[in-house]
Amino acid sequence: MVDVGLFISYILIGVCVLAAVGMPLVKAFGDPDSLKKMGIGVGALLVVFLVSFFTASGNAMGEATETTTKMVGAGLTTFYILAIGAILGIVYTEIKKAAE
Repeated sequence: MVDVGLFISYILIGVCVLAAVGMPLVKAFGDPDSLKKMGIGVGALLVVFLVSFFTASGNAMGEATETTTKMVGAGLTTFYILAIGAILGIVYTEIKKAAE
């Protein structure tokens, strides 16, 4: 019974992921300006990840390979950069609202 439930949940997760990715794309193709903005956002995230990947150390620890270590380091660095950016954006917005 558990196997059937897991199988159904995997199918539902797949449908949700397709809907979450597909619906904005369908809407974006109707409006070229939003498609351009989405491309800029995805490109910026890709640049942040690539910078994080190339600056990450590849010192293998234990049974982890060099690539695995670089990917983990890049993921952590990307998270830190985006978290700091989000916090700075919130602080900037609040200061701007308070100044008006």
